[in-house]
Order: sequence, then C-alpha cells, then structure tokens
Amino acid sequence: MLELQNICFTADGKDILKNVSLTLGDGFTAVTGPNGGGKSTLAKVVAGLITPTSGKIILDGEDITNLDITERAKKGISFAFQSPVKFKGLTVHDLINLAHGSALSMTEACAYLSEVGLCAKEYINRELNASLSGGELKRIEIAMIIARGTKVSLFDEPEAGIDLWSFQNLIRVFENMRAKIHGTIMIISHQERILNIADSIVLLADGAIQKIGTKEEILPELLNYSGSCSAITEKFS
Repeated sequence: MLELQNICFTADGKDILKNVSLTLGDGFTAVTGPNGGGKSTLAKVVAGLITPTSGKIILDGEDITNLDITERAKKGISFAFQSPVKFKGLTVHDLINLAHGSALSMTEACAYLSEVGLCAKEYINRELNASLSGGELKRIEIAMIIARGTKVSLFDEPEAGIDLWSFQNLIRVFENMRAKIHGTIMIISHQERILNIADSIVLLADGAIQKIGTKEEILPELLNYSGSCSAITEKFS
C-alpha cells in the first residue's frame, strides 16, 4: 500500500502541490486534471525524482520520503517517463534483462514484448535509439515495467506523442496489466479511454485534490461538462 500524507512541494516561490493526501492499494488509479495542476510533479514525488517540501510517503508501512529514485526502485516502485529514455548501445533484450534483475532466455524476454503487442523477433535485438518510434519506445518501457513486477507502477501521460494505433494497443496493455499484476498502478492522464478503465480516479487541480471516486462517480461530471475530458482544463483551472 502506498500512502501520501499531506504532501507539499514548493519551487521558485510557487506552491505546486498543496497538502495532497492519498492512499493507493492494489488496483488501477488514474490521476487527471488540467495542465499545470501538479499531476506530473506528483508522479515525480512518488517516484523519488524530487523530494517534497513537507509531508510523508509511506510504502507498506515504511517511510520512504527521503529515498532517491534508485532506492525506491529497489523498494518496488517503477516509473515510466512521459518521454521514454533512449539508451545508446543497449538492446531491447539488454533492457528487459536489467529490468527483470536476471538474465532471461530469448524466449522469456520475447514473451514480455508480446504482452505489449510487439513482434518479438523484430524488436528483441534492436538498439534503443532514434530508429524506434515514440509508440514503440512506450511499449518497450511498459514491457520493462511488467518484467520488473514491482509493487507500484507509475506512468506519466503514457499516451503522449503516440499515434492512434499505438494508443489503441496501449489501452489493451493496461487492461492486461490490471488483470495480471497484483499491485498499484497509477497513471497520469486526461484521456477518456484510460480514465474509463481505471478502478478509481483522482482529480488534481491547482496543486490540490478536488475529488476522488470511481469512474462512475467522476467521469459523468467531466463528460457532461462539454462532452470531453479535455474540458477539465477549463472547468477546474
């Protein structure tokens, strides 16, 4: 279980997160809200990329507030960046081995690629460089997180910069993850199709939680505003 207790984060004199308290158990939670509302900052605070100005982060009863991203990874937190990192010289197979923590056979590594809809034979020996599209890199990064099998999996706007076909496959990947992984999945997104498969939705605006509920409780309010989840930018700004 992941608990955020009164998390605040201030930068350059601006309060970006304001007393954010949230408890995440097993299941899929989507965090949505307007641009600039603090969503990505919240993900980075949980991952350990930045340290909160005040408040505590508790993982399974342990205070991990002052641990960095490497130490949190060892505790069982994975983070998928909005723009996947390229690793010059590493192959896809190398990365999946690193994520898993031990050497996998070609067949075992390929199974993770198949889970994210990639033809394993075409990708397993590819280098992680500019020859791969944004959508391909996103799915490889998700395969890496599945291979890690961690307690907490964080995704910051996984739909950013990918084409429609990749997005449709991304939805299926997350549905499969929810069915197979017994842990916490937190996705930062404003896409209706991602929000629609979430077990719970957190609405974050102006650095504070405005509402928490099931998709049945939250989505109608967002959609009825003007028929689009993008309207939350106007409604809650």
